[in-house]
Amino acid sequence: QVQLVESGGGLVQAGGSLRLSCAASGRTFSIYIMGWFRQAPGKEREFVATIGWSGGTTYYADSVKGRFTISRDSAKNTLYLQMNSLLPEDTGVYYCAAEDGRRLVVAPGEYDYWGQGTQVTVSS
Repeated sequence: QVQLVESGGGLVQAGGSLRLSCAASGRTFSIYIMGWFRQAPGKEREFVATIGWSGGTTYYADSVKGRFTISRDSAKNTLYLQMNSLLPEDTGVYYCAAEDGRRLVVAPGEYDYWGQGTQVTVSS
C-alpha cells in the first residue's frame, strides 16, 4: 500500500499560481502511475493530469493543458502540480492518486489509492 498526503492549496486571485505537493509513503513510490484530480462543489471528481513511472510521460485534461505541469521526484517520494494562470473554474478540492498499473489512465475508478485532498480557491 501507499499513503498519500496533499499540501499547498490555498486562496489565490485569478491569474495567480500555486504548487501542490503530494507526499507518498509506504510501498515504493516509483512503481505507481500518479494522477491529480479535482472536485468542485456539486460536481463529480474530474481528471486533471497523470504521469508515468519515470516522469517522462504525462497527459493533461484539455482544460488545464498549457497552464498546469505535473512532475514527480522519486528521491523525495513526492508528486507535484504546478498551476499557473489560474481561473475561478479551477476552484475545488485537489486530490492525488496512485495506480498500480502500467499505463496512464484518466478514470478515477482506475486509481487504487487516494489522498485526503487540499482546497484550492481562485477568486475573480
